[in-house]
Amino acid sequence: HIVKLTLQQTLAQMTTNNPRMGGQQALQVVVPGVNLPTSQLAYFFIALLLSGVIHELGHAVAALREQVRVNGFGMFVFVVYPGAFVDLFTTHLNLVSPTQQLRIFCAGVWHNFVLCVAALAFLFLLPVFLFPMYYTGAGALVTEVIQGSAADGPRGLSVGDIVTGLEKCPVKGVEDWSSCLSRLSYTPQTGYCVPVISLQPSWAHGRAFKRLDGTMDCCSNNSLTDLCFSYMNPEGRNSRDREYACMPVRKMVTGTHICRTNEDCAAHTHAAASICVTPSLENQTRFIRVTHPPNTHMLFVGYPPHLQFSVSLTNFIPRFGFLHLDLPVFLETFCKYLVSLSGALAVVNSVPCFALDGQWMLNALLEATLVTIVTDRQKRELIGFFLLLAGSALLAANVALGLWMVTAR
Repeated sequence: HIVKLTLQQTLAQMTTNNPRMGGQQALQVVVPGVNLPTSQLAYFFIALLLSGVIHELGHAVAALREQVRVNGFGMFVFVVYPGAFVDLFTTHLNLVSPTQQLRIFCAGVWHNFVLCVAALAFLFLLPVFLFPMYYTGAGALVTEVIQGSAADGPRGLSVGDIVTGLEKCPVKGVEDWSSCLSRLSYTPQTGYCVPVISLQPSWAHGRAFKRLDGTMDCCSNNSLTDLCFSYMNPEGRNSRDREYACMPVRKMVTGTHICRTNEDCAAHTHAAASICVTPSLENQTRFIRVTHPPNTHMLFVGYPPHLQFSVSLTNFIPRFGFLHLDLPVFLETFCKYLVSLSGALAVVNSVPCFALDGQWMLNALLEATLVTIVTDRQKRELIGFFLLLAGSALLAANVALGLWMVTAR
């Protein structure tokens, strides 16, 4: 099954012309500083070292259980990748049955699988473990704001702010933050109900002009506080023609209802007559109100992905002021790396490949299963050699294609 999976992945990589498709791989080559951010290196190396130690510890425990002497245990660094090894007494190993050998050789993969499942369970149960100190479901907590980004500034977001909404899309966690931004990216810009009196000449109607992309603008003073709004004037000569007004954006949208048409405003407003005004923006640009009480809305104008990557968020909100904001982030990130790397070690070492556990697992498996069918030992070794050759070629091709995809981005 592992060889089949490797073959399918290799063929899938060879038949695609898009290097970016590498991000959808089950296994991906990781190159520090290229497709692994330097800020994540500590997580990567610690998780890799722990996965390697647990892997070799599995071999050692299984060997002792099968009465095979362990000569030693150690760790090493290959180029920049840390690892571990266990030295077994070869004479004892050759004396035990093929089934016992198979248990010893498979123990490393099994321990990696158990570690992967344990880290995954801890990741899912993290809200339960941290419940006495942190709570979730009340918003997304800001843990970092990129300096000079769209969210930075006196009226932007700050570390410790809790984001509870994007426009009328409620945010209860990081997943909601991402889904709300994605939804706002692919839906038309929403409008806002403002009193008709706000559109009188006292707000200086702007003379609309076309941008290069064909959209309209009416604020020519490059003001950071004004924004061009478009609306359908029901009292105009032609009710289908849109009119434009350059207005102070914060005053216009504070405490107002969202709308699509003037009829939406009529349903919400009972006192003063209101009209639906929509920000006139460039294509793919959005105007978004970010709710983070008790502060006033942060007003964002730009591409939603820019806002998404301007901040780092977490689902965990501390119950007490002395608790560190980054502790849940550290545990969550480390568990994710442990799941990925321990799982990868289990999969890679299961592939029948020279110099990996898969080589010895295959040899022991053939000796345990084919000894009555293929009585000639040399023929069994020849079958094993060709299977190892095929597995090694597939794994090497997978790694080579993975490196190409990483460097081609």
